[in-house]
Amino acid sequence: MRLKSLVFAVVAGCLGLSVAVAQEEPQALRQSQMKAVGGAIGALGGIAKGQKPYEAAAVTAALTTISTTMKAFPNQFPEGSQTGSESEAAPAIWQNKTDFEAKAQKLAAEADSLLSAVPVDAAGVGAAMRALGGTCSDCHQTYRMKK
Repeated sequence: MRLKSLVFAVVAGCLGLSVAVAQEEPQALRQSQMKAVGGAIGALGGIAKGQKPYEAAAVTAALTTISTTMKAFPNQFPEGSQTGSESEAAPAIWQNKTDFEAKAQKLAAEADSLLSAVPVDAAGVGAAMRALGGTCSDCHQTYRMKK
């Protein structure tokens, strides 16, 4: 029962966050979306490292967050939103939007694939993180400005 409550709280929080940030500027919205993905990756990392117990519902919630967020993420880069809100978005996003969108969709597809066969233990979560991490890193190398 506790696990169902946790999953419900995560989903409700994500939905509430979506409504709250829907009225924000695209820079702030995409930063919120990346924080959500970062939180999901952090949850998976905690399980993979043995810092948190394995819970299928937590893994499912994290993968769902990554999937749904990355499907909407490319829409937050309209022309004219290159700067502002301490954006780390590289100009390459607007120069090669098709590739940027493909990378986001690839991450969403990887999360969807993992959702179809949710890892069953910490080792499986670690393998899932390696698959997701390569795609994250590839996009960040090209489309995120270095600080």
